[in-house]
Amino acid sequence: MKYTKQIDVRWSDLDPNYHMLHSKYYDLGAYIRMCYFVENDITPESLQQHRIGPILLREECVFRREIRFGDKVEIDFHLVKAKANYARWSIIHQITRNGEPAATIQVDGAWIDMDKRKMAIPPEAYIAVFEQMPRIEAFTYF
Repeated sequence: MKYTKQIDVRWSDLDPNYHMLHSKYYDLGAYIRMCYFVENDITPESLQQHRIGPILLREECVFRREIRFGDKVEIDFHLVKAKANYARWSIIHQITRNGEPAATIQVDGAWIDMDKRKMAIPPEAYIAVFEQMPRIEAFTYF
């Protein structure tokens, strides 16, 4: 299974060197993760109802090619590894420009209980969503 989004690079995405600002790559990762969540009923309203939210423990980007104004880029989404209860997880995103790798983003995330401010196990409905996520071939539980 594959999950991708195509993005048009905007003028506001650029830095003074006229290529995409480094923080915008991270924004693309957050955008596609939240698109996937919302399209699978992990909406802001659902998060509020369950008093839980996704958090990042680590986020890293490797930049390979410049992305400039007007470029159309594609970003994908794959689960790399997770705890069996999906309380913690790792996701990788590939950003491509014209079919060529432009950047790779890796994130390690977890769920936080919004009231206790501690890591939490997600509700069963969220676990079901994670079980259906696109995965890398070497996906593992840890």
